[in-house]
Amino acid sequence: MLRKKFLFTKGLLILALLLSTILSVPGPSAYADTPDDVYNIGAGIYDITGDAAEVRMMGYASTDQITAGIHTRLRSRAFVIGDAANTNRVVFVSADLGIMPRSVTQKVVEKLQAKFGGLYSDRNVLVSSTHTHAGPGGYSHYALYNITILGFIKENFDVIVNGIYQSIVNAHNNMEPGHIAINRGQLEGVSVNRSLDAYHNNPASEIQNYTDDVDKTMTSLNFINTSGQPIGTLNWFALHGTSMSKYNTLISGDNKGYASYLYEKSMNTDYSNTKTFVAAFAQSNEGDVSPNIYGNGVKGYGNNEFESTEYAGRKQYEAAVQLNDTATQYLSGSVDFRHQFVNFENISVAPEYADGTERHTAPAAMGYSFATGAEDGPSDIAMFHEGMTQDDYPFGSANAVSVTQAFIGITPFFGPIVGTYYPELWSLHYPKPILFATSKGQPYPWTPNVLPLQILKIGQLRIIAVPAEFTTMAGRRLINTVQSITDDPDGLYVIAGLSNTYSDYVTTKEEYDTQNYEGASTLFGPWTLAAYQQKFADLAASLKNGTPLDNGPTPIDLSNKQNNFQTGVVFDDVPIGKQFGSIVQNVEPSYNKGDVATVTFWGGHPKNDLKTQSTFLEVQRKDGDKWTVVSRDWDWDTKYIWKRVTPGGTTSQVTIEWNIPQEAASGTYRIVHYGNYKNGWDQKIYPYTGTSSTFIVN
Repeated sequence: MLRKKFLFTKGLLILALLLSTILSVPGPSAYADTPDDVYNIGAGIYDITGDAAEVRMMGYASTDQITAGIHTRLRSRAFVIGDAANTNRVVFVSADLGIMPRSVTQKVVEKLQAKFGGLYSDRNVLVSSTHTHAGPGGYSHYALYNITILGFIKENFDVIVNGIYQSIVNAHNNMEPGHIAINRGQLEGVSVNRSLDAYHNNPASEIQNYTDDVDKTMTSLNFINTSGQPIGTLNWFALHGTSMSKYNTLISGDNKGYASYLYEKSMNTDYSNTKTFVAAFAQSNEGDVSPNIYGNGVKGYGNNEFESTEYAGRKQYEAAVQLNDTATQYLSGSVDFRHQFVNFENISVAPEYADGTERHTAPAAMGYSFATGAEDGPSDIAMFHEGMTQDDYPFGSANAVSVTQAFIGITPFFGPIVGTYYPELWSLHYPKPILFATSKGQPYPWTPNVLPLQILKIGQLRIIAVPAEFTTMAGRRLINTVQSITDDPDGLYVIAGLSNTYSDYVTTKEEYDTQNYEGASTLFGPWTLAAYQQKFADLAASLKNGTPLDNGPTPIDLSNKQNNFQTGVVFDDVPIGKQFGSIVQNVEPSYNKGDVATVTFWGGHPKNDLKTQSTFLEVQRKDGDKWTVVSRDWDWDTKYIWKRVTPGGTTSQVTIEWNIPQEAASGTYRIVHYGNYKNGWDQKIYPYTGTSSTFIVN
């Protein structure tokens, strides 16, 4: 029912593709308009793109990956769901970000409470990230996640917080009675396990319970008002946002962002409208799941990273359309939630959640293999590789890593976290050799120790919000734990990964023992997952029994403890005789469909105006005596590329590329660039416009 005209033109081709990749699993109950089926639902969306130039990206931890333009914009997508009586409500947000740190959720909730009072809080607001690795960073309050960004970037942080907040406000204001359809299916051919040796270290008896070594289930919700009009869609599917490589410098929502773009384009979403259709492709237990399906985790489908992103995004989009079009089950029942902050540094784990013996978590630390990076974006540092354990690198041994640690240990910045100073952590984290004891950072830890755990209940669906990247099997075990406690024969469960804060990875104990990248990045030692299972069992029991749960310890607030080592825009300049918006290299007189039209302008720095909820470019087609906009900087067929003419200089150029679609109408076109420059004399910022010559598309 949600499929638009352009889908029908693809007809049997898409139908055949969908049938080959999707095994739909309809629910048991048909729709019935009963009071339990009706929820108050609203959807909202807002721009969170941030700095399009000269900010290092969050994800690959590469100091060479610095934003230099936009391929697609980043957005926050929010859903507010309340019961029919409006006594309980929950918020789910999926944001096109690399991580979701506590700094962001804390400030978003503060802003919501300033506007709505106690209606929204940490308890009923769930904010997650899609885990794109192609967005500007610097929005965490913890040093480990800001160090390669060169500190905290307040401008980017503010854009993210305000955008998430505004998307929730829009969803709140758009609430109306409606229904929520749910469907699940298997999506093939888009994901692989990038850490197979670790996965196969799990018990054979456990592995044989599952057909695949990654979770291929997509769970999709379809929001429809009582008049039958679509409001939005939200789904969960485990897949890393690493279709774009560590060499990319254009901001991108990666595969999930592209899937959202396709769905929203098919529904004529108007990004400038406060009420419009919203399609969120949320993250799940993707810790060991890669979209790079060909070879060593660095090669995806197609000839380049853009084709790889397009493929993985389109597959998710088509799967969601199919699931929504064939859904027969509707959510029915109460809306509820449980939330608790937990200090993970020394949890006593009961025998039934461990190995039959009482165990403990440990203060946070990263292993040697953390520095290797994942297969999707390895660090290529020669001294590091996956599988580095204490058996080969015992405490006190002399090796390339320990020598390097001794060298950086004399610096006041790194010294407190060097792993060689803490033999007790080596014992607690065995077999992990400690590279960085992030819990020992001074004056504040480099990673969080108090983590938010949360379950949202919407009818028979439980959304399990985890503040980390869970591997496939870790996610399965956690779901099994929650499922066993709730004991709901109609219950449906999803993992919402990277939610409410970020604390790296969580593996199973057996995967941890191999010390691949994911295990080395499991902060609290070998019993981290077991501690999660125990604590989530408490949340599930509280939710089932209707009993209260204490809030737990309050996380440390580091808002006023941030440093930024980047300079802002000093001023912009152009060569003598030129103006901002003047053409450096013009378009060709004509192009064929499938060609790339390119124009370069003398420009200003994009930090002068981030164009939030706006655009740096328009592709326009002549329509009589008017010009009609056909593409903007968030469209897949455009690229906005910025560069300094000389390093450290004040002149810059903006290149705009339009990959002319095959379906583009023939006619006369032009490309328009909108920018802002900072005047060196008065330090004020002024707008400018640049326009290419007209050209013909044949």
